[in-house]
Amino acid sequence: MPKELLTPDTCAVALIDYQPQMFFGTTSHERTTILHNVQAIAKASKLFKVPTILTTVAAKSFSGDMVPEVQSVFPEYTPIDRTSMNSWEDVNFRKAIEATGRKKIVLAGLWTEVCVSFPTIQMINEGYEIYVPTDACGDITTEAHERAVQRIIQAGAVPMTSFQYMFELQRDWGRSETYEGCMDILKAHSAYGIGVRYAKSILGEHASEAG
Repeated sequence: MPKELLTPDTCAVALIDYQPQMFFGTTSHERTTILHNVQAIAKASKLFKVPTILTTVAAKSFSGDMVPEVQSVFPEYTPIDRTSMNSWEDVNFRKAIEATGRKKIVLAGLWTEVCVSFPTIQMINEGYEIYVPTDACGDITTEAHERAVQRIIQAGAVPMTSFQYMFELQRDWGRSETYEGCMDILKAHSAYGIGVRYAKSILGEHASEAG
């Protein structure tokens, strides 16, 4: 089982099938919660310069394009479109993962029981460490999501949350080069951000010093 914390220079991220058709079928979580959480992952990855791979399934024929909330974070990236449910069975996805040179992969997507669990299990078997922010994943039922999470944990995956991923990369609020970026993500996508905005409004630019 992996024991080291993630760092920006040791991990890569794969965001899988955040598409309208996949969201339509998701009932395990409130959909906008998933959307906020995957945006937090995407923006943190951009902030910390973590290699990030976007992939879709049948984008033009059935499922729709990657949702703009994710795509807009990486406007220069064209998602790898697949026919396979399992991203790891797509040669272009495999090449993209291998090109990062990273063995620690943070993987999230819709749905958990297929598009998350299938590549997770196979990649672990091929020597990768897989970390899954489960609150950015979802499935057609709560049970489907929970059973999938149990299965990937049994296979050796590490469950985490979307903000745990960001905090793990930041780790020290004294890292000023990414501090404001983390605060912006919190303000946009978390309840804690309401408190941050309030503190800033009361204390102005001295809010950070007061903290």
